[in-house]
Parts: sequence; C-alpha cells; structure tokens
Amino acid sequence: MSKKHHTDKFGRLKKSKMRHKLGKAPGTITYMGSRADSISSLDVMAYSEEELEEYSPVTIKSLLDENETKVKWINLVGLSDADFIGKIGKVFHLNPLVLEDAVHTDQRPKIDEYDAYIFGVFKMMYLDKDQQLVVEHLAMALFEKQVLVFQELKEDVFETVRHRLRTKSGHVRSRGADYLFFALLDAIIDHYFVVLEHINERIDVLEDEVYTNPAPETARKIQELKKEILKIRRYMSPVRELVGRLVDTEHPLIAKGTKLFLKDAVDHCIEINENLQISRELVMSLMEMYMSNVSNKMNEVMKVLTIMASIFIPLTFIAGIYGMNFENMPELHWQFGYFVALGFMLTILVIMLLYFRRKRWI
Repeated sequence: MSKKHHTDKFGRLKKSKMRHKLGKAPGTITYMGSRADSISSLDVMAYSEEELEEYSPVTIKSLLDENETKVKWINLVGLSDADFIGKIGKVFHLNPLVLEDAVHTDQRPKIDEYDAYIFGVFKMMYLDKDQQLVVEHLAMALFEKQVLVFQELKEDVFETVRHRLRTKSGHVRSRGADYLFFALLDAIIDHYFVVLEHINERIDVLEDEVYTNPAPETARKIQELKKEILKIRRYMSPVRELVGRLVDTEHPLIAKGTKLFLKDAVDHCIEINENLQISRELVMSLMEMYMSNVSNKMNEVMKVLTIMASIFIPLTFIAGIYGMNFENMPELHWQFGYFVALGFMLTILVIMLLYFRRKRWI
C-alpha cells in the first residue's frame, strides 16, 4: 500500500510534528509548536493589598531566594528551551508529565489536580493588529502563593489583569492566588467573545458576497472559515467542563469565595458554546446558499439561451425554406416577396417576445 503524504497549499510536503515525540519516554519535554526560535524568559509580579513589585527579567535562581509572603504571578515566555523548562519544573516540583503538557502545543485543554498544585492547559486566542487570529498555547499552575504561567509569546490577553494589579482596582490585590488564577482564566474567556464577534462579522461579509456575487473565491473563503471555526470549537468547547470542575472541586487551593466567580465564568462558557454552534450552522448554510445561488445564476443563463433558441428556431425554419433552390416557389418571383418574408419573420419575433413577457420569462 502506498503512503500518503500531506502537502501544504504550495505543494510542499508537511512535516509531522508528532514524529519528534516518537520513541521518547513519557514526561520528556518536547516543544511541538512553530515558535521554536523564542528565547525563554521570566517576569514576576509580586503583590499584597498594600504593595506591588514587578521584576523583569528574572533568573531562575532568584525565584528560590524570593520571600513567599506575597502572591506572585510568574510569567514564563518561550517554551522551546527544554533545559530552561526543566529547571523551572525542579524549582516548583512539577510532575514531568505536567512539563510535557506545558510545551505540547497540540494538547487538548485540560485540568489536572495534584496535592500541591492545580495544573491547566488552555488556548489563548486574540486578534493581532492586522485582525488576524492568533492561537497561543498556554499552561497555568496554581500554587498556594503563586500562579505560574507558561506561554509561547510575549503578547497575551492579560493586560487588563496587569492594569488591575497596578491600579489596585477590582479584587485581585485583596485576594489570594486562586483569584489571580480565575482572573487570568476569565481574561482568556473574555477574548473568546472578541474572536467569535470577529467570526460573525466575517460571516456577515461572506453572506453579502454570496447573495451579490458568488464567485469561486467565495467558496474557498467559506471553506477556510469553516475549518477555522472547527479549530476554534475544538479549543473553546472543553473550557466549560474544565471551569465546572474547578467549581465542584474540593481542592483546598480553590477558596469558596472564588468559586462564585468561577460559576460566572461557567455561564460565559455556556454562552460561548451556544454562539459557536450558531456560527457553525451559519457557515454550513452559507455553503448551501452559495451552491443554490450559483445554480440559480446558471439557470438564468440557461433560460436566456433557451429563449433565444426558441425565438430563432421558427425564424431559422422560414429562412431554411426560402434558402432551398426549387424552381416552383411562387414567392421567389414576386416583387414584394422578400419584404413580406422579412415582415412575417419580424411578426413572429414580436409575438414570441410578447408571449414570453406575459409569462414573465423575460
């Protein structure tokens, strides 16, 4: 049996990302993403209700020496440096399987509970300055006094959380690490609404294009949008269940007061899933409308051609008769025969046009 090779839109063979994991032991840190050139760095925001300190960049050694009285948001940017990730794992005593999931960019969103921490994997989605969708792998570990965040790029959706910490607005500064974990997760979920709004705008544009000028390029755009929605659905849909697990958990790291906010996040996730389903159905119906409109345009063309053929059939018949070379054709020797024949053909043309118009075929 011949092997199938997947190619990109330029016909080049796609390299399987999973081949990098083949034969390796579970827990091996293997970055699976496309941002392998990123340099790993650490940023820290340490805060209490009265004080806020920011450190950037931070060395791994300084994490060991820092005072643990404040709540700390430790942000690790860049997931391709396996040695760096491994050292972070040793500092926080993270399970090797956790580190593997933290850099596995194809990992499905999940929540794992351990004795000393809660670990979650999510997909952070936002629009860049060119209004292009960016999907970034993100992992978070909640400890008693720290929240450790693994992300691929410096850009993220957490600027509002940083602003609340710096301006002492909201409840972040007055609550524990579990509320910070919720605030970061809530920022991710809020940007899901922004992405879905952008998707719906693209659907509206395509809908107008389908009605006005359905070209082959329109069908390609619909297919691309359909694939994008399916990918987004794969990343967004599980979040509802995961947040629900945090609400129902008995883990001591999640305070009862924080669960009230998590319940609100669950409601947002329900709304997101409903909007996702509606968007998916709209895109499916767009393709049906496109095929229907293309078929209608073809029918219009065929109708015009049929009407033209119907008009010229009797005219061609008359012209064919008078084009025959017979001796005994009285009209050939009649002085007004030519004009009468043309007048008769014109009369047939007018009668047929009036008939087609009465039937509203033209």
